[in-house]
Amino acid sequence: MNKKQLAGKVANKSDLTKAEAEKMIDIMLDAVSEALIKGEKVRLVGFGNFLVRKRKGRVGRNPQTGEKITIGESKAPAFVPGINLKKTIKGK
Repeated sequence: MNKKQLAGKVANKSDLTKAEAEKMIDIMLDAVSEALIKGEKVRLVGFGNFLVRKRKGRVGRNPQTGEKITIGESKAPAFVPGINLKKTIKGK
């Protein structure tokens, strides 16, 4: 499902038009992104948590030359599903 399809489902279940639903989805995604940039965790009870995980630096290899290279620390967004979402997917 893409964003337009999601907006269509939201519009069908609410009093919003597809355009308004898509705008609301954009606003929500922007809010989640801004919180993650600040290092905050976004908790949607029953659905899951959005957070930023830190990756430690490590030594890797250049695949073309085999030379060792240092890969620095980095941050990566992550999603941890909530109990209700897990149960829904499992069909329980």
